[in-house]
Amino acid sequence: MAAAMLMLFSCNDPSEKTGPHIEGRDSLPTLRTLGVSTLVSDSGVIRYKIIAEEWFIYDKKDPQYWAFPKGLFIETFNRTFQAEAFISCDTAYHFYSHSLWELRGRVLAKNIKGETFKTTLLYWDTRAHRLYSPAYMEIDGETQKLSGYDFSSNEQMTEYIIHSSKGEFPLEDNSPTPEPDPAMMADSTRNQP
Repeated sequence: MAAAMLMLFSCNDPSEKTGPHIEGRDSLPTLRTLGVSTLVSDSGVIRYKIIAEEWFIYDKKDPQYWAFPKGLFIETFNRTFQAEAFISCDTAYHFYSHSLWELRGRVLAKNIKGETFKTTLLYWDTRAHRLYSPAYMEIDGETQKLSGYDFSSNEQMTEYIIHSSKGEFPLEDNSPTPEPDPAMMADSTRNQP
C-alpha cells in the first residue's frame, strides 16, 4: 500500500524535469543534413555538384538561408558533363531569396583555363551570373600571377577585373631593336677624356 501511495505522489510531482522552453524558433535550423553529395540540374542538364559535411537550412530567419559551417565544394559541368571549374571554401552561406552565395575562409577556385583564385571572401550572385570580392585576391595562371583587391568576374571566372593590382606576366616584344645612331655614338666618344 505504501508503494502504491508513493507511486501516486511521484506521478503528480509538479517539479518534473523538462528541457528549456525554446523562445526564438528562428534560431534553430529546419533541417540539418550530414554528408551531403548532390547534383543540381538546370533545364534537365546536370550543371553543379555540391559536397558538404554539414548543411543547415534556416527558413524561419530573415533573410532565409542555407549554412555550410564545415565547408563546401562546388564543381561545375558543361553540357557534356565534363568538369569545367570548382570552388571550395571553409564556410558558406546561400541566401536563396537573393540568389547570393557568400563563401568565407580559405576560398579556392579554379576556372576552365586552369587559373587558380585564392581569397578569404567571395560572393556569387547567381541571378546576375557574377562573382565578386572586396577582399585581397591572388590569381595564379600558367604564365601570369596577379593580386589585388575589388575582384569582379563573370560566372566562369574567365573574364575578370581586379583593382589595386600587381602582378607578373610575360610581355611579347615584337618591335625591332633600334639600330644605334652614329651621330649619338660620335658625341659620346667626343666627351670622353
